[in-house]
Amino acid sequence: MSKPVVLIAEELSPATVDALGPDFDVRSVDGTDRPALLDSLREASAVLIRSATKMDAEAIAAGQRLQVIARAGVGLDNVDIKAATEAGVMVVNAPTSNIISAAELTIGHILSLARHIPAAHASLAAGQWKRSKYTGTELYEKTVGIIGLGRIGALIAARLQAFGVDIVAYDPYVTAARAQQLGVRLVPLDELLAVSDFVTIHMPKTPETTGMIGAAQLRAMKPTAYVVNVARGGLVDEAALAEALAAGEIAGAGLDVFVTEPPAADSPVLTAPNIVLTPHLGASTDEAQEKAGIAVARSVRLALEGDLVPDAVNVAGGVIDPFVRPGIALVEKLGQILSGLAPAALTRLDVDVRGELADYDVSVYRLAALKGFFTPIVSENVSYVNAPLLAEQRGIETSLTTGAESKDYRNTTTLTGVLADGRTVRVAGTLSGTKMVEKIIGIDGYEIEVPIKRHHILMDYLDRPGVIGVYGRELGAIGINIDAMQVAVDESTGRALSILTVSDPVPDEVLARIGAEIQADRILELDVTEI
Repeated sequence: MSKPVVLIAEELSPATVDALGPDFDVRSVDGTDRPALLDSLREASAVLIRSATKMDAEAIAAGQRLQVIARAGVGLDNVDIKAATEAGVMVVNAPTSNIISAAELTIGHILSLARHIPAAHASLAAGQWKRSKYTGTELYEKTVGIIGLGRIGALIAARLQAFGVDIVAYDPYVTAARAQQLGVRLVPLDELLAVSDFVTIHMPKTPETTGMIGAAQLRAMKPTAYVVNVARGGLVDEAALAEALAAGEIAGAGLDVFVTEPPAADSPVLTAPNIVLTPHLGASTDEAQEKAGIAVARSVRLALEGDLVPDAVNVAGGVIDPFVRPGIALVEKLGQILSGLAPAALTRLDVDVRGELADYDVSVYRLAALKGFFTPIVSENVSYVNAPLLAEQRGIETSLTTGAESKDYRNTTTLTGVLADGRTVRVAGTLSGTKMVEKIIGIDGYEIEVPIKRHHILMDYLDRPGVIGVYGRELGAIGINIDAMQVAVDESTGRALSILTVSDPVPDEVLARIGAEIQADRILELDVTEI
């Protein structure tokens, strides 16, 4: 069989091709050469682009085999998402690839404005020495207003803390608790504009946000204030900005993005005083370009293999929130553990999510649980696409419930399997700490806390002295190390559940021997494959 054709329409990091791997016929075309692009799309299963290639309805229609459009970056202004959706073509991007680069460029603009760095350089290069003309201002104890406290806004807030500034923010979709975690005070937009010495904008471009900083907003700012836009062109009204700078209504501005790129020769911002301009450099770092290329290459692989694509913007429920995404692998592993716990076929699999995650769309967790559950027990390749069908074919009903209350952890996810005779098996897990360690926190009603590893042994028995010595001796005799161990006891019944993390698989005959000696009701090896 011929390999699927992946078309690269713009220059991307060499790591992109490496991330695609050997399973595809990778071809290149100049995406700005329209006839060549349309011709090359006819055989392509996927196309990788940046910002110059226009994937409009005509281009999408030309891609008769096209399954994926992958934008190696964040913005999708050059992709007709509606036409792609109607054609059944998945659109993916790399939403987190440039966030650090964009945040750092924003800080660079703020510092350049505060200390007049570009103007001072130009003056000195012209043979002048005008120290007093370029007297600047310290950031220390100034107020910085962040409009949009998403991923980039949060990174900027974190980096600004070191300067000793007071940070205020406007974002109607962020809770006060989240802002407090970031060391930021939420205020209305009018108040932010009135009190800020520096204003930086990090909002998506929508009909509602286009021109959101116009003449009235600029007049509301201090005459000593600066405004920075490294987000999307058009959030700041460029004509109004040029007039405000000329009239001295604000002290200066920094722009990296423009309504038209490159800006027209007669654009008023090009000749406005006290302005720092950069040619859309937010994502222009080697690191960001490599991250973007690798991210979309991985998404293309997932899409063409029929798997879930977390960064899809128009398929499989849309974009998965970054707060939800780390839990996908955890839930899939919990599904594998549930499969090992179940002594018979399930009739039902319930997924219950508790904690802050309840405020987000976690529907992907149901797919992750099903994929994890079926992976160890069916012969075919299990994906997020076919896992619900496998459940339907086996008469397994599924449900997903959420709730805000999580007693002991920030978030918990519990999988419950119901057997035909009404018995249940249950496993709960969480992500712990800043390193997001995947942990099992409950099995069948026993409270435990064990990091998820490759090999676990579970034993259920009547609690009494000497049991630990038995399995310690037996495993030691065959050279298997116990890396971690926890015992939970049900005081009402006197029964105990032990879970061990072991270095290697344990032979069945050794498990049987241990089970017989400790009179275990249940002894299982729970293997977890890496996601």
